[in-house]
Amino acid sequence: MAPKPPAGTSSRAWDGVNPSLSEWVLEAVSSMGFARMTPVQASAIPLFMGHKDVVVEAVTGSGKTLSFLIPVVEKLLRLEEPMKKHHVGAIIISPTRELASQIYNVLVSLLAFHGPSSAAINPPADDNGPRQKYPSSTLKVVPQLLLGGSTTPAEDLSTFLKRSPNVLVSTPGRLLELLSSPHVHCPQSSFEMLILDEADRLLDLGFKEDLQNILKRLPKQRRTGLFSASVSEAVDQIVRVGLRNPVKIVVKVKGGSGAEDKRTPASLQMTYLLTPPTHKLLAIKKILSVVEPTPQKSIVFVSTCAAVDYLSSILPHILGDDFLLIPLHGKHPANVRQKNFNRFINSASSILLTTDVASRGLDIPSVDVVIQVDPPSDPKTFIHRCGRAGRAGRRGLSVVLLQPGREEDYISFLEVRKTPVTLFEKPVSISEEEAAAATDLSRKAVLADRALHDKGQKAFVSWLRSYSKHQASSIFRVADLDWESLGKGWGLLKLPKMPELRNFTGDRTLGVSLEWDSFAYADKQREKRRKEQLEEAAQAEPKEPSESSAKRKRPENVAWSNNLQNKDKKEKRREQKRVRKEKDRWEKMTEEEKQGVRETEKMLEKVRKKNERERQARLAEAKNDSTADAEGEEFEGFDD
Repeated sequence: MAPKPPAGTSSRAWDGVNPSLSEWVLEAVSSMGFARMTPVQASAIPLFMGHKDVVVEAVTGSGKTLSFLIPVVEKLLRLEEPMKKHHVGAIIISPTRELASQIYNVLVSLLAFHGPSSAAINPPADDNGPRQKYPSSTLKVVPQLLLGGSTTPAEDLSTFLKRSPNVLVSTPGRLLELLSSPHVHCPQSSFEMLILDEADRLLDLGFKEDLQNILKRLPKQRRTGLFSASVSEAVDQIVRVGLRNPVKIVVKVKGGSGAEDKRTPASLQMTYLLTPPTHKLLAIKKILSVVEPTPQKSIVFVSTCAAVDYLSSILPHILGDDFLLIPLHGKHPANVRQKNFNRFINSASSILLTTDVASRGLDIPSVDVVIQVDPPSDPKTFIHRCGRAGRAGRRGLSVVLLQPGREEDYISFLEVRKTPVTLFEKPVSISEEEAAAATDLSRKAVLADRALHDKGQKAFVSWLRSYSKHQASSIFRVADLDWESLGKGWGLLKLPKMPELRNFTGDRTLGVSLEWDSFAYADKQREKRRKEQLEEAAQAEPKEPSESSAKRKRPENVAWSNNLQNKDKKEKRREQKRVRKEKDRWEKMTEEEKQGVRETEKMLEKVRKKNERERQARLAEAKNDSTADAEGEEFEGFDD
């Protein structure tokens, strides 16, 4: 075992915890490279081991996982006698499969230093094989991982009955299924601890009902710990799930001398880059090319699963062979998600193209750069995305791509939320010719397979839906979007049919001339079905329209907008419907949700007033400059 530092040398020394930690735990943390406890560990471990309920809020990458795993194992190994068969002593709940797997792996790594637990977790395949023998009365911790999608409930129950684990690490749905079995017991006499990791997100993802049903099956006399990077934003809801006089622990990072508290690690630099829609995908390559040293692992966030599916086929053509792109989103089958996540973890150099499924909880300490192609719909997710980089004291960089114009107000909005971002200072120069070439590369890939065109149409629509639901709706306005530039930036062959484009008068073809009937699927069976459908449609179409159908057909030269009276009625009904819908939505909100909306509106109002003052100042300055220019030399343009 590594030599211990003298007792009392630091308030964050592992051997200074009261009650003291076991020798094997001290050896484990030393072997893992943790010379001292992090601030959150120093605060949470003594309280949690001292029979206190805790609500822990700490910046991402601050060591929260060991803050609850060490108290769990210490508590179970200090019981007076081993738990009965099929009795559970602790439960750890995670919002996602990836995070649950990560917690389980850290727990197994920790228990590898405890002989009896390690032997129970990893029994030899041959019972006659060599292994340390321990008496049946020896206390040990045996965990089981429960993940929906990877195994069936019956398989999980079979494993539980065979191995009799006393710690369950699980997502809510699969845990509830196991606890519903009469063979699984969580009595007052044996159950010790409940942990909710990324607690606020458990509620955000709609697990509230599952959590309530789980709590009904657990004894009230227990220790409960809530751990998250942003507990305060949902703490009123979370505390009601079963804590008794909890101690709240808030660990923040100082932004420097005289600076306000930050909500992200000090080693993380958060920046923004203004880029037109046609430049965005190429900007990813440019950013990764100018960062020094060259990033080994990067994460690119997009808004929707459909966007991941489409861009994972498009981006490789723009990025070239220098980058390995790995897609990951919540609608992938469980085995695909796990496979791709492991590929990213184990690769020497790669880019993870993902949605917000990877924005929380996952501990990937070697991520160098995070790029957000679009700001998240929920502003509080912004810091969680950024926090994938700069973990465990490692330097990290995050860049959010914003369109010039109204979206620039997001910078002030983040500042009001105490999440300031600075301009990305590295030179990222993209000419219109380079942007056009990137669009051509994307379209070349799309033209090779009609299926990719279909994915692009679906992805663009899903992106727009996400954009239209942004909580900062006065900043991210659909009415201000440049449709043609967006379509070209996505490499589309035409704009999809959408209600938002009802009054669009621009070029829906995006400058692409294509014989659509001849545009084929690469999949032969799918292409065969398409041709059959074309033939059936051609045969069903009458050669001469009947008189009745001709009467029903609206004359092409008469626009509905000419009927002003009908148009006004439709607009009035549409507005009334919108008002009713908004009223119903407001009435269904909880008081906490209403307060969140009010706070967001207040922030936006501050941003609008501030930006209006700045605009007025710029106009006045421009007026003065124009007067000076009229009296002086002729203006010849800005310097490059």
